[in-house]
Order: sequence, then structure tokens, then C-alpha cells
Amino acid sequence: MRAVVMEEFGGPETLRIRQVEDPVPGPGQVLVAVAYASVTFVETQVRSGNGPFGRPALPRVPGNGVGGRIVAVGPDVDPVLVGTVVVTTTGGEGGYAELALARAQDVVPVPAGLELKDAVALLADGRTALLLHRQAEIRPSERVLVEAAGGGVGSLLVQLAASAGAHVIGAARGVGKAELVTSLGASAYVDYSRDDWLEQLAAATGGAGLDLAYDGVGGRIGTEAIGALRDGGRVSIYGMASGADTVLDEDELRARSIGVIGLTSAPSPAQTRALIVDALNLAADGALRPVIGQTFPLEAAAAAHQAIESRTTTGKTLLIPAGDARG
Repeated sequence: MRAVVMEEFGGPETLRIRQVEDPVPGPGQVLVAVAYASVTFVETQVRSGNGPFGRPALPRVPGNGVGGRIVAVGPDVDPVLVGTVVVTTTGGEGGYAELALARAQDVVPVPAGLELKDAVALLADGRTALLLHRQAEIRPSERVLVEAAGGGVGSLLVQLAASAGAHVIGAARGVGKAELVTSLGASAYVDYSRDDWLEQLAAATGGAGLDLAYDGVGGRIGTEAIGALRDGGRVSIYGMASGADTVLDEDELRARSIGVIGLTSAPSPAQTRALIVDALNLAADGALRPVIGQTFPLEAAAAAHQAIESRTTTGKTLLIPAGDARG
């Protein structure tokens, strides 16, 4: 089969298409013919050698989320699964390929009425956004900032917050994402690549300050977003797309009664699966719309990573191992 193999750490050019042996499912595993593979920002960090969990062993096939049809099962797995269209994690690697192994317990059938590509777009981002949304317990009319609002998780948080009755302010880099973000339910859009973005934000809240900030960017943006909270507000910290952590001033947080959420322990496998199922069902019912901004053929994995790192993407980025990629 064809697969993208990373043999060294470095730039996007280290992702090279190779012919490798077809994987064979072992005990507890299934083999998926990959129709779509998810590409994430964290995977670009791992490729560069700066991933959050250290450097994995090389060579490796990147990719942790795929969707496709089960074509074979391990010796102790129910053969009735063969032919089922599913989304699944691969356990951390192996997704950028025509065939991928997954644990049978990790596969989630795609519900009727939901396109496979949309299900793949929701596999990681949907469960993350839904967990953050439930933790935040948004109340109607609250003023909610969503950073990276044009991205995979951010675009879903905008929709979830708007559906809860919040006054949503979407923030991203550049003016090109404003139309998308407002179409998802944001009442206002601010461009944090501008020096006056905090003035824009203050105007969007009518000077009242934020009740909640979803911080998936970190660094200066995350720190400034906390400063824009009203006393008694809260911040949900879940990412560092800027490459730097949000600086938390514990004294300031206490003095202003700012609550920090989104830093709880990871959900259990059962909870993760339930979140995925809920996200897929919401999308199948039309209550949640994943944004797929761009797709790339498998051999263009390097271009997909480059696009994500250049901050030019919107929504989810997918690889298509076979057929035409339309983005």
C-alpha cells in the first residue's frame, strides 16, 4: 500500500510517500480502508520534533484519526464488522495511509445521514469541542470569546455557544475568516493580528467584558483574553496554537475571581467514545456543522502540513488516500 512515512524530524518535506507492506490485523484489531485521514496541528509539532509528548521512534507513519470501511478483522474480532463504515483513532500513528489498523473497541459506526468526511472532521475536534462546551456551562446572553474561531475546534465552539444563547465573539487571524465565523453564529468577529484587537473586543462586548474565553491559542493572545474577562468571568484553556502557553497570574486570578476550566484530566476511553457518538449524532441531526476547509491527496501531506503551519487554513484539513482531492 501507499503510506506517508516520516524518517526524520524537520520540515514538511520530511513527509514522503512510500510503498510499504499492507498491515495485518492482530488480536482485537480491525483493518480500515482509509477514505479520509485527519490532519492536526499537533501532528505538525510532532513532525518538527517539538511535539507535546516528546519525540516518537522513527520511521513512522503519522496520523491518528481516519474514516473508511472495515475490510478485515483480527482472529478474535466479530467478522460481522467487515463492511462497516466507521471513524476511529489509530492509537497515535498509521493514519496517513491507504490502510490503517485500529482497535475494534475504538471504531464508531457513522450514523445514517452523515457524510463520512464530516464524521472524520468531528472525530477529534467534535469530542473536544463538546467536552469543553459541557464543562463551560454557558448561560443565555453570556459574552463568549472563541479564539481560533475559524479552525476545527473553534468553529464548533462558535456553534455550540451560539446554540446555548450566548453572544459569541469569534476571533482569528486576518479578515478572511470573518464571513465564515459569523455564518456559524458569531455575533461579532475580531482580528487578533491587529494591534487594536482588544479595542475591537471591548466594542463587541459593549465595554462589559467577557463572561467566558475559550483559549486555544495561548501565548500573548491567551493572556490578553484573560485580561478582557469581567471580574468573576472564566477561561477555558485547551491549546497553544501559538506555540506558547498562556501565562496565568495566580494572584490576578484570585483577586478578580477568575475561574479556570478545561484543565481537567483526560476523559476515560468510554467517555471519549460517548463524546464522539454525541458529536456525530448532533451533526447527523443538523445541529452541528463541521467545517472542512481544505483536502489534499495523500502524496501532498507535506503541503497539508505547510498550509496548517502557515495559518492559512480554515476548519478541518483532510487527506484523501485515493481519488481526487477537492478543497
